[in-house]
Amino acid sequence: MREKYAALAAHLTERGRRIWAATEARSYGHGGIAAVYRATGITDKTIRRGVRELRAGRETAAGRIRQVGGGRKRLTEQDPTVVQDLERLVEPVTRGDPESPLLWTSKSTYHLSDALQQPGHQISQRSV
Repeated sequence: MREKYAALAAHLTERGRRIWAATEARSYGHGGIAAVYRATGITDKTIRRGVRELRAGRETAAGRIRQVGGGRKRLTEQDPTVVQDLERLVEPVTRGDPESPLLWTSKSTYHLSDALQQPGHQISQRSV
């Protein structure tokens, strides 16, 4: 099993790895999840999730790894006013060609995130 996994691992997606591990575990029967974990290092939680997906028979759309709607929502969907508030903060200190999409500001992302958090936005400097 270890050799099979080593040969396949580079070619599998996140979901493919989970489904392969679940299939192997089911083929071993009782103790299969532990055997797959020992041989591959894939956690038992991941393998169990794959087993649940196999039982449910869920399939994702062609070309997708995750189901539609999976993952985090965009910050602008969670907080629609954050972009307007950010533009209001940056506008007085913006430099560059107004016709260009690339503009420069003298404020750091840390200061901008602090200023956006004052009115209640949940935003980090990295998101800014």
